Amino acid sequence: MLAELDVDPVGDPLAGLLKLAGQVLAWQEATASLVNSLESVRYRAANGAEQLRAEVALYERAMDRAANVLSAIARLGIEERLARVTEQQAEAVIGAIEAGLAAAGVPGERMADARRAVARHLRLVEAS
Repeated sequence: MLAELDVDPVGDPLAGLLKLAGQVLAWQEATASLVNSLESVRYRAANGAEQLRAEVALYERAMDRAANVLSAIARLGIEERLARVTEQQAEAVIGAIEAGLAAAGVPGERMADARRAVARHLRLVEAS
């Protein structure tokens, strides 16, 4: 089944791991809801043996997976890495704008005004 899917390569593994974390946590919450709706976590099979409900096992696995993914994110410092990438991209944009203004002959003090305006705008974009 997976071989038939047209799967795109992962362009940004850090963002992909954060997306996966969101899905893992959503699954953990969904299985928690299933367990919460149970009247009992065990039942008796036809042969009289006591059995653990499958929902409980799913919830336990979901908690383990959530812990693994969140640990990986914390260990890799993904949030900090993404913040550094964003800062580098902002500096590249500002540098390109400054180069364009310099090529157009914009004087130094006007270029400083432009740099502040661009930085202010990029902070607003990042905040939204």
